[in-house]
Amino acid sequence: MTSTWGDGSVAGEPKDVVQRLRDAMAGGVLSFPLTAFHADGSLDPDGYREYVRGQLAAGPGALFPACGTGEFFSLDEDEYRQVVAIAVEEAAGATPVVAGVGYGWAQAARFARAAEEAGADALLVLPHYLVAAPQDGLVAQLERIAARTSLPLIAYQRGQVAFTAGSLARIARLPGVIGLKDGHSDLDRLQRLTLAAPEDFLFFNGAATAEIQARAYAAVGVPAYSSAVHAFAPEIADAFFAALGAGDHGTVDTLLRDFYVPFVELRDLVPGYAVSLVKAAARLRGRPVGPVRAPLTDPCAAHLDDLGTLLRTGLGLVGASL
Repeated sequence: MTSTWGDGSVAGEPKDVVQRLRDAMAGGVLSFPLTAFHADGSLDPDGYREYVRGQLAAGPGALFPACGTGEFFSLDEDEYRQVVAIAVEEAAGATPVVAGVGYGWAQAARFARAAEEAGADALLVLPHYLVAAPQDGLVAQLERIAARTSLPLIAYQRGQVAFTAGSLARIARLPGVIGLKDGHSDLDRLQRLTLAAPEDFLFFNGAATAEIQARAYAAVGVPAYSSAVHAFAPEIADAFFAALGAGDHGTVDTLLRDFYVPFVELRDLVPGYAVSLVKAAARLRGRPVGPVRAPLTDPCAAHLDDLGTLLRTGLGLVGASL
């Protein structure tokens, strides 16, 4: 399946995808949609399609299905193929679709083939499974994946994956590797990476609840960011993005103080809430996303009450309602 952009041109060439993503990132936050499951934990394709339509209606810069927020780690290959295909169908060429791949390079290559067949425009390479690895190994991992797909790759450094400036320069020379998502929030390291990269290399902020650090990332030349809040409250995410872009620091500070910081404090109470709390918030808004899959757990009743109060506060700040 070949992806065609809204202007009629055919996507797929790395330089073309870089420019499309760069333009998209400048125009909106990056959406990482939740994957919908039925109450019994099985995939809910219809619920997912409905949910993705809502995400796209909010006008994100790009759509990243089957990544961390989308519980990639819990999907088998058939489910993954369905999730990516639905995202591509609903985006209909108007919004770039970047699918997650991961585990070891051999498994990542299989998921990459499925994403390519489904029509994805690029791939986000999630951190490999379990083991720590030297820099040569991190580079080799991307080399092997890049050699097995025609889709452009964006590396994701988080957890056990952290590139040095020298390794970043090496992966930037690999055919098809077009960018880096950073989840470490080490701004000293990140500044060194941006300086080591080619001018057209893409960077974006992938910290958990990235808005908290959006101004700091922008100061080192990385203004684009993913937004978990967009997965359940695009009204809040878009208001923050607009205020940040306009230099409206009063609104930015209000949203941070009264919504984002309390949300992070609630998120940090339980491991896995970076996904399960987001999914619970989407359910509170009537989105058909269902529960999380093990090993994640849904929030307890007390935390759901706190989440509902916080969500009403955040939506009220931007003139929206639950």
